[in-house]
Amino acid sequence: MNEGVEWAMHSCVNLCFIPGQAVTAKRLAAFYELPTAYLNKQLQALSRAGILSSTSGPKGGFQLAKAPEKISMLDVVVAIDGAEDAFRCTQILKAGPGAKASVDYRKYCVVSQSMRKAELSYRQELAGKTIADLVEQVIQLDPNAPENTRNWFANLKS
Repeated sequence: MNEGVEWAMHSCVNLCFIPGQAVTAKRLAAFYELPTAYLNKQLQALSRAGILSSTSGPKGGFQLAKAPEKISMLDVVVAIDGAEDAFRCTQILKAGPGAKASVDYRKYCVVSQSMRKAELSYRQELAGKTIADLVEQVIQLDPNAPENTRNWFANLKS
């Protein structure tokens, strides 16, 4: 999985702590000492997916485009990594001894089937958890996280 997925998830959580405020990619990147240009690519992908909105200009930046409870973790993963399955069966069994050209080995192969089953479980888990769920867990672990995040951004020198 692309490291940008992690960065995008954390950025979405942080944006929840400063609602209604557009935050630049530079400022979001500074929070975790990430490369601004690379994080900006992830934020742009989230914008194209309708997860974030972006505003240009001196007061511009990124903010959530919809409520955090409407953004699943799978939405973020798909926005960053694409909708393609992680496992792609190339049907190598067709080249093996005794192979039959008429068989769709994606459906017959036990490796393919096991990988597809695991991918389905993984996607269901991500689809069932929202950014709001993550925010709730962060607050349970650190009740000061929202205020600390707001203060950090408020005190950051552009």
